[in-house]
Amino acid sequence: MKQTLILLAGYPGTGKSYLAELLMKQFTGFEILSPDEIKEEFWDAYGFRNEQEKEELIQKSWVEYYHRMEWKFTRGISLLSDYPFSYKQHDQLQEVCDKHHVQIITIRMIADLDVLFERQKKRDLDTSRHLGHILKKYHKGICLKCHEEADNLLDHDEFIQRCTCRGYGTFALGTTLQLDVTDFATAPYDELMIRINELLEFQ
Repeated sequence: MKQTLILLAGYPGTGKSYLAELLMKQFTGFEILSPDEIKEEFWDAYGFRNEQEKEELIQKSWVEYYHRMEWKFTRGISLLSDYPFSYKQHDQLQEVCDKHHVQIITIRMIADLDVLFERQKKRDLDTSRHLGHILKKYHKGICLKCHEEADNLLDHDEFIQRCTCRGYGTFALGTTLQLDVTDFATAPYDELMIRINELLEFQ
C-alpha cells in the first residue's frame, strides 16, 4: 500500500468520527491525526481569556498539526484526519503531501444542512463536548451546570452561513469521494469501503 492521507472532510455533524472508527477497523496501518484534538490540547494547556486569544491558539494548533503530519510522513506512516476542511487548509495539505510523495484520498461528507444543524446542536449540548468549542473564555477545570449556558453556541443562521461560505461542501483534494449521510441508516458505507480498498490496493 502506498503511503496515504485519508481526509474525512465535509460539513460538521456528518459523523466523521464514526466513519474514522470504521476505517481504522477495516484498514490497518493508519494512525489518526485530529486537528480538533490538538486544539483541545492547546486550550487545556494555555486557556484563553477572549476570542482573540482563542483564535491565536487555533492558529498555533494548526502549525502543530502540520508539524506532526510531517513527522509521521517522514517515518512512512499513513494518516487519517477528520475535520471540516476548507480552502484555508487546501494548499498546505497539498504541499506537505507532495513533498513526501503521499497520495491523498478525500471523503467529502454532505447532508441536508437543517438536519446537520440539529445534530451539531445536540453534539454541542452533550456533556462530553469540550467546552473550548462553545465558550469565548476558557481554562481547564471550568464547569458549566449545563452546556445551554455556553456563550459561543451557533444559532441556525450562523451555522448555515459557516457551512455555505467556507466551502466545506466543495472541498476536494486528491481522489475525492462524496458520501451523503442525511440518513445514517441508508448511507452507503459498504460501497465506500470497497472503493477505498480498491484505491489502496491499486497503489
